[in-house]
Amino acid sequence: MNIDHTDWVCSLSLNEQQNKLISCSKDSQILIIEWSKLDKQWSVTQKIKVDQYGYRLCFINDNLFTFQPYGKDQMYIYEMDTNNKQYNKIQEIELKYDSSGCDILFPQQYIKSKCLLVNKNGKNVNLMRKKQNGDFIIQQSIQFSSNTLYGQLSDDGEYLITWDDGSKEIQIRKCKEQ
Repeated sequence: MNIDHTDWVCSLSLNEQQNKLISCSKDSQILIIEWSKLDKQWSVTQKIKVDQYGYRLCFINDNLFTFQPYGKDQMYIYEMDTNNKQYNKIQEIELKYDSSGCDILFPQQYIKSKCLLVNKNGKNVNLMRKKQNGDFIIQQSIQFSSNTLYGQLSDDGEYLITWDDGSKEIQIRKCKEQ
């Protein structure tokens, strides 16, 4: 499979039906790659040129995904146009960010049952809720002392597990419903 990225890939995400894959790369492109039942192969169906490469992206559902550009205080939302089947940026959400850089090893994660998205940006972990109208609201932003920060939500969205270079400890936080 020829992917068409010209630099290293930073993040991958499969959609709910697992017939679309998105990837972002240091080449400042997001690729939409689809599985063809007829040809039985993956092929690139769209290339999105972004103003800044990013380390994180995540499908929310089959028609919606998020992308976190590196070093920006916004997260982008992309939605598929039902007429031409192409994804377009529809929104930018302001997030907490500091200018200390970012580390790659903390993927975006969406817990559908809780409508909860976790997004690391610099030293900050942003927990966002997707409302019924489609808007994302930041429920909590946790700032750490280091951007060398790794973590994940549990599959049920109950716990946030992190490790950071500042504390050098694995920390487990129980998520409270609001």
